[in-house]
Amino acid sequence: MFRSALTLVIGSIACTLASAQTMTLSTSSSDYQITNIFSDVDFFTITIEIDAPLAAGVYINPQLISVDYQVTGDLQAGTPSEFPSFDLLRSMTGAEFYAQGSSLSFEIAETAVLSDGVQVAELVGNEIVFTFNAREVDNKRFHPALFELNANGRGRIQNSNNVPTQNPLVEVAFGAEYITDLTFDAGNTTLLTETVVVSVSNGGGGGGALSPWSISMLMLTAVYTAARRRHKRSKT
Repeated sequence: MFRSALTLVIGSIACTLASAQTMTLSTSSSDYQITNIFSDVDFFTITIEIDAPLAAGVYINPQLISVDYQVTGDLQAGTPSEFPSFDLLRSMTGAEFYAQGSSLSFEIAETAVLSDGVQVAELVGNEIVFTFNAREVDNKRFHPALFELNANGRGRIQNSNNVPTQNPLVEVAFGAEYITDLTFDAGNTTLLTETVVVSVSNGGGGGGALSPWSISMLMLTAVYTAARRRHKRSKT
């Protein structure tokens, strides 16, 4: 009974599920040795889902599914914002990220070994090999981050050249709020991994994500249905 039910549910899932790959970019302050240059920013996280499979190539403002990042710190007196500290937490779609003036760029080398993700050493370039610029225009925020990594195991996170307000015009230069230098092992710092996204497909286009709970319910339903059929046959 269980074998036939399992065959049924596997066949059902095979007919209704489709998978796709996306890239997940994830990094945080815990991956780096922190040296504060101006102000005291020592905590940040960046998570980006890129709507493309993990593969070698040039990525300049690729299509993004989501962008989430947080930067926290204490600020030195005399910054443009005049805030003593800040905790900027942003969560948005890729379209919103680009619409506000932000950008993302990097290149994965043809020689990159993708099975363990992409390390910084597998990005192309002799100087800056990765740039995440979360610049925002006319939104009253002073602290959006510019995050850059170099091929030599050095990097920096600082505020972008933001324009918090346009009327009256207020401009914030690069690093006028905070500057934090980063050091890391380029060969052992993983920046990009691949994520398999499972979705429902009915063969006619469209569909939605199928959760592990839904898959479990499909299996239970198949087992129950097979048991009922077996019981009916035994009575006839």
